[in-house]
Amino acid sequence: MEYRKLPRGTEEISVIGLGNSSSGEAGAKETEAVVSLALENGINYFDMAAADAVPFEAYGRATAGCREKVYFQVHFGADYHTGKYGWTTKLETIKRSVDWQLKALKTDYIDFGFIHCIDEQKDLDQVMADGVIDHIRRLKEAGTVRHIGLSSHTPAIVNRLLDTGILDMVMFSINPAYDYRHGEYAIGEVDERQALYRRCEAEGVGISVMKAFSGGQLLNEKTSPFGKALTEYQCIQYALDKPGVVTVLPGVRDRNDLRRLLGFFQASPEEKDYSVIGTFAPRDAEGNCVYCNHCQPCPAGLDVALINKYYDLAKAGDELAADHYANLEKKASDCIGCGHCDRRCPFHVVQTERMKEISAYFG
Repeated sequence: MEYRKLPRGTEEISVIGLGNSSSGEAGAKETEAVVSLALENGINYFDMAAADAVPFEAYGRATAGCREKVYFQVHFGADYHTGKYGWTTKLETIKRSVDWQLKALKTDYIDFGFIHCIDEQKDLDQVMADGVIDHIRRLKEAGTVRHIGLSSHTPAIVNRLLDTGILDMVMFSINPAYDYRHGEYAIGEVDERQALYRRCEAEGVGISVMKAFSGGQLLNEKTSPFGKALTEYQCIQYALDKPGVVTVLPGVRDRNDLRRLLGFFQASPEEKDYSVIGTFAPRDAEGNCVYCNHCQPCPAGLDVALINKYYDLAKAGDELAADHYANLEKKASDCIGCGHCDRRCPFHVVQTERMKEISAYFG
């Protein structure tokens, strides 16, 4: 397992966690077995926005002996009093639901308390008016909530909450379909979404990724909005390459699904290469580096993607990006202008010119 540190914290979080959109289908016994297998393989981050109430007690049993080693992402607004998932902004209903979740999970604290599924301004206004955000802040002050997060599909909403400075983590939908305006949750223009990822990293706010496979649509050429299927590994790598991303949270139905996902860590670079998306990205995405590394290997030894990422982050206001760039063994000024990367870039970035631009920027 690989881990990434939470920017505003000490937590080391597994780059693959687990979502719970499908786990209830297999029943409590299989869910408990899935969690146990995940823990054995180093997964330590679990999103608890489930489709029904089934997973909670199973998670509680599976993590009872190692609670201090796992991180729960609990949603203030997900309600399970009927046994099925429901959404609410009513504070008293939220309090009852969170109390029930804590009891089922056999814990008395929440690692990540999330303002749940806010996609429209009226919903944000409602949770603020109902005192939900103030309640989570008080719980953080009391130590019951360790970090505050937000789940949303809308860049503008995330930016408004980022302006408050209260967020440590954002759960956001990241996949090639949504980033390039295909699908129900493809909210925001290409540049707007990419700017959000860079802002999160620049301000030290982690991103946990939902819908990495676009609800499974991207995995089948018949349902993919591009008419071409991607693999799970390509989608995971795509999300992990985005600035700010700490962990990707695919949903699994059973242990077979989990074992297949864990194969990501043994997969070759070719199996994770998602550069094919350059053939169906919209025209306004051309000329923008997405850090896919398809240009590698550089004859001069430059890490072209990382150089681009540090440049973009520095321009976005990340004060550490310049230091990270300065520590690179090979910098933009070492580019020999051979054009290898220009010919290979699926997004038609003229990297030889960009290296001159980056070299001038950093001096």
